[in-house]
Amino acid sequence: MGNLNAKALSVTEQADLQQKNLEPKPSGGLWLGGIAFTIVVAELGYALSKVPGFDHVGPLACAIVIAVFYRQFFGYPEKLRAGIQFSAKRFLRFAIILYGLKLNIDIVLHQGLGLLARDVGVIAFAIVLTVWLGKLLKAESTLSLLLGVGTGVCGAAAIAAVSPIIKAKDEDTAIGVGIIALVGTIFSIVYTILRPFLPLSAIEYGIWSGTSLHEIAHVALAGAPAGPDGLAIALLAKLGRVLLLVPLSFILMYWMKRKNTSNPGDTKIEFPWFLIGFILMSLLGSYVFGKSIPVSKTALDGVATATTFILTSAMVGLGLNVSLRDLRTKAARPLIAMLITSVVLSIVTFFIS
Repeated sequence: MGNLNAKALSVTEQADLQQKNLEPKPSGGLWLGGIAFTIVVAELGYALSKVPGFDHVGPLACAIVIAVFYRQFFGYPEKLRAGIQFSAKRFLRFAIILYGLKLNIDIVLHQGLGLLARDVGVIAFAIVLTVWLGKLLKAESTLSLLLGVGTGVCGAAAIAAVSPIIKAKDEDTAIGVGIIALVGTIFSIVYTILRPFLPLSAIEYGIWSGTSLHEIAHVALAGAPAGPDGLAIALLAKLGRVLLLVPLSFILMYWMKRKNTSNPGDTKIEFPWFLIGFILMSLLGSYVFGKSIPVSKTALDGVATATTFILTSAMVGLGLNVSLRDLRTKAARPLIAMLITSVVLSIVTFFIS
């Protein structure tokens, strides 16, 4: 009888622990194992991105695909959850901070103010149209918003930055990043094919690419056929959109607080401290590194590569939360909304370039 009571008590205690989320924390070895797991899959994503056919998609999308399929065939590695979630959350924020080095504020402010005003219109247009179309198609609203931000600003980095602000699910973030990488790659390839047949000068083509394509990598891919001048103006137009990620994030914070006033228990919005880091790194990259403090191009390229790898590891953690069944049911309508927006955005910016 004593043993039975002990067993019953043990079951009760376990139920209480689960109910109160007081389960014992995983050991340090398992925590590190989860981080190592995301790094290994990220390396596989890099390897896959070198394969012909996947080389234009990029390591982020490749790593997400591997993570999604791993979950479907082998399930979520529960014992490694703590480390995986650390990668998904902390690595993501750290990568956004490092991403700030890619933004040269000095060049944007001195040479791209005219483009910056155009970029404001592009971002507003992309977000409003994608969200409106998503609503029209009865798509998942948060995912539509993420895709609108990714289309208007700077792809995966923008989605990763605003996700915690609008309290998006990890699954929605991963789906959004995967969609934006795929669609952006297709558009950038189409741009390079159309380049010889378009009645645009190198500068005009560069402005068109920089104001309409999704990721910096997509702009670089599409802008290269226009020569060094066309590529330079394309990247300048794109950097203006990256700069606008900061004010957009604070606008979304304000919008979320106003939206949640009807639910007093859900009005607290976590301040995106990583954006402060993003701004500081941008200032360092613009006014310190290479000027007051000499830094070689090799070192900066190494940081850029490390940033992409860290972001790729974070995408693995997010991808493991994606269910293929949910992907089929959730992604189709937001994808259609984003595709329509991307096509319309390309046409409109073509005629004003």
